[in-house]
Amino acid sequence: MIALISAAIAPGLALLSYFYLRDQYDSEPVRVVFRAFILGVAVTFPVMFLQYVIEVETDFSSMLVQSFLAYGLLEEFFKWFILYFFIFHLVEFDEPYDGIVYGAAVSLGFATLENVLYLAVYGLDAAVGRALLPVSSHALFGVVMGYYIGKAKFHLNRKLFVLISLLLPILLHTTYDFILISSRNWIYYMVPFMLFLWWFGLWKVKKAHILTDAHHKTKLT
Repeated sequence: MIALISAAIAPGLALLSYFYLRDQYDSEPVRVVFRAFILGVAVTFPVMFLQYVIEVETDFSSMLVQSFLAYGLLEEFFKWFILYFFIFHLVEFDEPYDGIVYGAAVSLGFATLENVLYLAVYGLDAAVGRALLPVSSHALFGVVMGYYIGKAKFHLNRKLFVLISLLLPILLHTTYDFILISSRNWIYYMVPFMLFLWWFGLWKVKKAHILTDAHHKTKLT
């Protein structure tokens, strides 16, 4: 049991540490990052319950609709809700890159509990695949969401970027699940999609650093 829990938790903590340590200025308080992570954990059960109800009660007309309603929209909306209503207004959120740290923390809290529950059912044999696909994809959806939330907080056109912070992760997550459930040869489509997702996420990290540099230079002038 200890080995299973360790294998389930380790990928999320490793990815969160990676994005946390890339903060070039004042690192976020660990207690606040941990709180964001725990909020992501807490929202997992209501999301899973709603997914169960949707899948039982809904006769989906297509796999794309299922991917959108049951996964992309539902999961990303709840993570966005936590990020915007519980994190966005904190005084500790004081530079654009912080959005990426908190976005990753919320998403990885969700992904970590989901991973624990999955490995409890299917065993350690699934650990590597889960780390490479669901856990890392959740982290990158959180990075994208966090980038636009961070941009929104320090930009005059706040409403636009808050909206993008919700819609773009929904689109990416819907695409991910549609690939996963719609094709028997999903791996041939998933590999290039994941490569794109990593490139896109790391590009957003780079852009967040540029925004943060500009933010600090503005504060000094």
